[in-house]
Amino acid sequence: MRPEDIELLAAPGAPAMRGELLLVGVSTPDLEANSYRGGLRRIPIDGGESREFTQGFRDVAPAISPDGSQVAFLRTTGPGVKPQVYVIPVDGGEARQVTDLPLGAGTPVWAPDSRRIAFTARIPDAGRYGADGPDGTPDPPSEAPRWIDRLDYRFDDSGYLADRPIQLFVVDSADPDAKPVVLTEGAAEVAEPAWTPSGEHVVVRARRDWGIEDTLNVDLWAVPAEGGSPILLARSAGSANHPVVTDDGMVVYLGEAFAGTAAVANNTGLWAVPLRLDGVPGEPRRLTDSETVDCDVAAGKPLVTAAGVLVGVRNQGAIELRRVATGAAGATLSELTLVAGHQGMVKGFTADGERIVVSLSTWDSAGEVVLVTGDETCALTDFSGPLRAAGVRPLIEVKASAPDGYATHGWLVLPEGEGPHPVLLAVHGGPFMYHGWGLYDEAQVYAAAGYAVVLPNPRGSAGYGQSHGRAVIGAMGTVDVDDVLSVLDAVLERADLDPNRVGVMGGSYGGWMTSWLAAHHGSRFKAAWSERALNSWESFEGTSDIGWWFAEAYCGTDPDALKAMSPLTHAAKIDMPIALVHSEHDYRCPLEQAQRMFVRLRRNGVPAEMLIFPGEGHELTRSGQPRHRKQRFEAVLEWFGRHL
Repeated sequence: MRPEDIELLAAPGAPAMRGELLLVGVSTPDLEANSYRGGLRRIPIDGGESREFTQGFRDVAPAISPDGSQVAFLRTTGPGVKPQVYVIPVDGGEARQVTDLPLGAGTPVWAPDSRRIAFTARIPDAGRYGADGPDGTPDPPSEAPRWIDRLDYRFDDSGYLADRPIQLFVVDSADPDAKPVVLTEGAAEVAEPAWTPSGEHVVVRARRDWGIEDTLNVDLWAVPAEGGSPILLARSAGSANHPVVTDDGMVVYLGEAFAGTAAVANNTGLWAVPLRLDGVPGEPRRLTDSETVDCDVAAGKPLVTAAGVLVGVRNQGAIELRRVATGAAGATLSELTLVAGHQGMVKGFTADGERIVVSLSTWDSAGEVVLVTGDETCALTDFSGPLRAAGVRPLIEVKASAPDGYATHGWLVLPEGEGPHPVLLAVHGGPFMYHGWGLYDEAQVYAAAGYAVVLPNPRGSAGYGQSHGRAVIGAMGTVDVDDVLSVLDAVLERADLDPNRVGVMGGSYGGWMTSWLAAHHGSRFKAAWSERALNSWESFEGTSDIGWWFAEAYCGTDPDALKAMSPLTHAAKIDMPIALVHSEHDYRCPLEQAQRMFVRLRRNGVPAEMLIFPGEGHELTRSGQPRHRKQRFEAVLEWFGRHL
């Protein structure tokens, strides 16, 4: 895979199915448009070629109405345009726009009556973000100053929050003249609406106490569909995501348990709570084991079926679709039936009757739509066929052991040829994230250029048990470093790898690890690529969108501990060529994290270079502008080509 082959990364989203109708939105990077394009595709369940169902610039998030007659979806009509909700008849016809909101609309959710659609959207204050104000519509640099009176005032890739709060809306899609009706107000940041079976309420996740004070806690609320005050349904044990209301009067959801700011490295579980609309909150109970089961919120909301509740579960680099019995209490991973996703990554799923369909990424696919029947799976699409034809390399599983005897795990991606190949050690972000079994475009690009790519999942990573993830709290730079180096040492025993030409790279926590290894194990590497890194916990605490709690959760409050776990503190030990790569609008690890390290190293005489991407946030490598993603790949290859 070459840098320009990112245009072959056809990624299907969560599928939607009712009867014989199976739809999925497919998105691909478009270098010419410098955006992401793709429409909805109809997938024949009994086999055959998929075909276009819509032809918009970018159509995603299909939702089929309960009566099966209509499809609601999000459409973006061009680069830089905000998505709006559209509705199209199942049997054909023109798609009709049902929202026209200045900052766009969120994923549509049908009411049981197949008329009303719930969604969330950010509403700008007058005179901001292009909204009409008393003095017209100023350009952003001419807007009035912002008063900030809370800690959670901005978020990466979202921007400032208080002057464009997110609210819940309902629109009658059957009335061409109907306008969306806003049902909430305030700073609760409502999200992920789900209708009750009666259609009288919409269940949402929202900040504790409706967001009056700074909080990390998220609870479940019911909002009357005809208007009225929200009703507290459940006070979570920490957080709540993806509520789903069952026909028998329960709400199941994904959530974490934590107190205060300890919202890191906690396994996400499946929870259930009675649906009570009398103002007396129900008592949530956890259906899955907190140590062994880590549900993946990104895989989608729980899906209630006759046989149990389907959820995505992170398991040693895989995202598996597992089934949880509705009466379970603390069920361990081994007690959950594996439905799909062994050595793959489930990106979305749906079911209708006995049929289950998943969007599944594997080492050679950005995602295919797969039908699950009993113990058998059948791929219904070949979206990544052109990518495979361009060339991708398989994952080789690596099992090793740290100096304290702890079992470590990761992967190796080898280039073609006999070698000995130069090596890139690539550390993931998080740290409570992971490298996985799905297609990883970065490893493929580097392998195609002749590098062997090492992908470790050290202690601190997700998917190996909660204690594995929590092992680095207050101890970053200890066992995580041991684990990373143990996987590297294991692969360097191979005769086809060159131990004298090794580079290290990573982003976010991986950038932290890159800077740390450059300082403490620099003799092992020829060059480093430290990207969107956290280099100083001290300044991160006050500048990052999550710094006010994340730094304390991982490092505590002792200033000396914050400094000791900051790579900037140890910058004097770095003497290798190091690239400090950052995005200009990164709110997660702000640009100053790279700038401070760059100045320190250059003044120390280190051959450090800085690469800054304008207009991008923390997610550049995954969802940034396609041209920037391609340019970044080219810069990585130029840098390591120069030094390895």
